[in-house]
Amino acid sequence: MIACGQGWPEVRTVILIPARYASSRYPGKPLVTLRGPDGVAKSLIRLTWDAAMAVPGVAEVHVLTDDDRIRDAARAFGASVIMTSPDCANGTERCAEAAAKGLQADLFVNLQGDAPLTPPGFVSAMMQAMADTDAFVATPVIRCDAETVAMFRADRAAGRVGGTTAVFARDGRALYFSKEVIPFAAPDTDPVPVFHHVGLYAYRPAALLAYPGWTPGPLETQEGLEQLRFLENGIAIACVQVSPGDRMFWELNNPVDVARVEAALAARRG
Repeated sequence: MIACGQGWPEVRTVILIPARYASSRYPGKPLVTLRGPDGVAKSLIRLTWDAAMAVPGVAEVHVLTDDDRIRDAARAFGASVIMTSPDCANGTERCAEAAAKGLQADLFVNLQGDAPLTPPGFVSAMMQAMADTDAFVATPVIRCDAETVAMFRADRAAGRVGGTTAVFARDGRALYFSKEVIPFAAPDTDPVPVFHHVGLYAYRPAALLAYPGWTPGPLETQEGLEQLRFLENGIAIACVQVSPGDRMFWELNNPVDVARVEAALAARRG
């Protein structure tokens, strides 16, 4: 049994950015270059680092990798890097390994290295949710608009694995996550009842450190989604509804997403 405390007045938060070179869908993805909001080409890992550094009230930010090329690129722009094992199966395992090296935090945030469009408010909303509830893990969800659902369906039709959707109970407790578009909805449903899961997590230390000790279950294995290991072991995940406002949110999952993310970054100029 994992012991869980209530909220706290001051939370020491550490952001961890797991990044690996050997992605099956997009090898070398952290080092791909995109034009940022200032029009300057930067690596994906640099843009994600910039997004993490924009979050207020964070004690430390670290890039986690097992690859010397990512380490060297990150250190070149001033990032703190923690080397982790190539045997880590996913970003949560990589975060758990880094935390076990002695990092001190009340809350660990996993900001995955392919999410440079993550607004600082998404992280702040998770931090607040963890202070207000006794959940072990929190993650943001965005109500999709018709354009986002269309991109999901276009990816599926083209045989690409893209974003993830989430369904949750009335109290916000996660019921399931999938790479399929769930729940089923007609294309013209208004409002769209589909929620885009943002690949961003906040963990209490006890839950994060317990994670590598659980054997991956059938749902995690079938979906390829790391967060399902928590659900398969009875650990609650709080889904925190957030809104990107008038900005598009999308992760860089496949080469086709470079244009989508660059377009969103260009819209932020000025």
